[in-house]
This record gives sequence, structure tokens and C-alpha cells, in this order.
Amino acid sequence: MIYIVEDDSEIREMETYALRNAGFEVAAFDCGKAMDEHLRSSATDNEKPDLFILDIMLPGEDGLSILKRLRSQSYTSQIPVMMLTAKGTELDKVKGLDSGADDYLTKPFGILEFISRVKALLRRATNTATGATAPGTENTLQVGGILLDDNRHIVTINGNPCELTFKEYELLKLLMQKPGNVFTRQEIMTRVWGVDFTLETRTVDMHIKTLRQKLGNCGDIIKTIRNIGYKAEA
Repeated sequence: MIYIVEDDSEIREMETYALRNAGFEVAAFDCGKAMDEHLRSSATDNEKPDLFILDIMLPGEDGLSILKRLRSQSYTSQIPVMMLTAKGTELDKVKGLDSGADDYLTKPFGILEFISRVKALLRRATNTATGATAPGTENTLQVGGILLDDNRHIVTINGNPCELTFKEYELLKLLMQKPGNVFTRQEIMTRVWGVDFTLETRTVDMHIKTLRQKLGNCGDIIKTIRNIGYKAEA
């Protein structure tokens, strides 16, 4: 089940139609309050959404506030969230990613890209929930003071837990799987996001920025290779 929170009725109906046409179940709401009421009633039946799609500019509680609240609650903290909004400056995107968003798509957007991103988020969420890992990867990875336990989906920095968003975790895991190997932005976009949109590689840079911040003193293991991409190296 995918939850959409969008106050523009035309956009909400378009998103709902596109997702249902792609085979997904959808519950659409015009504000956070309506979503909360439905979420509480669903919780009593042990029904949990698989993905949240949030607009930022909403009546009452805005999308970023809803996102922070979802991340603070154990029931929804691990559910992937896509921010889909007309606010498209770098600062807006960084705020969304810092607040825990797993992906960020700006309006206007193409339906094919929208559906591809949704599928990529759900696919990776399913792999994480089932403990599935890519062929040839180790369940525990370490570079410098960073330890990534893929069985428990936990990252620690010098023994201290580090809270990462879904995409930050997947990005860090990719880099740590092959220390010293340089990954281009396009390769990262394809392997972490599951999409191949050249114009969106700026998303990688913003995720790297927030990931480094969360890794603190160990953030310098992520090296920038000028005009190419990134690598992890102690």
C-alpha cells in the first residue's frame, strides 16, 4: 500500500491513477491529519504502508514536519519516503534528505520516471526487510572506524550507532563493498536508486554531503574523485 499526501486534487488524482495502473494499491489524502487518521485505523489491523509520497507545501502540517514525525515513530521509522514537490532548490532537497527522505522528485515530473523511482524504493525496501544482499557482498563491512552490519541493517561509528536514511545506508554499503574502487555518479545513481537519469546525478552529491555529516569524524573515508565520482578509503 502506498500513501500519498498531496493537496492539489489534480496532481493527487494523476499520481493515484498512475500508481494503480502500475499495479499498486494506493491511499491518497489531502493533508497530514487525514493520513494520520487512516494510519491509526490501519495500525489496529496490523496493516502498514510500504511507501509514503509527501508533498512539502500542505495545509496545516507541512511535508517536512510529517516526514520528521514519521521518522521519529518506531512504527513508521523504516518505511521509505519520497518527497515530491515543486520546491526544487538544492537547499530544499538537502532539508528533505536531512529530515530522512529516501528520494526527492521535483514537479513537473515524468510519469515513467515517477513509477521507476517508486519501484526502485520498494524493491530496495523489500530486499532490506528480507535480508537479501547482492551476490558476492559480505554481511559485515568495515572501513576505518565504520562498521556496517547488513544482517541487522546497522551502522556504527567507532562502536556508536549511526542513524541513516534508507538511501544513505544503501549508498554507504555500495562504497564500502569495494574500498578504493571509484564509482561514477551515474553508476551510483543506477545501482542505489535503480534508475538511469543523467540529469539527476546531483542527487548523489547531496546524499554524499548528508552522509559525510552523519559519519562525523569518519566522514572523510568518502573521497571525492574530481569530475568522476566517489570512493571509500580509510
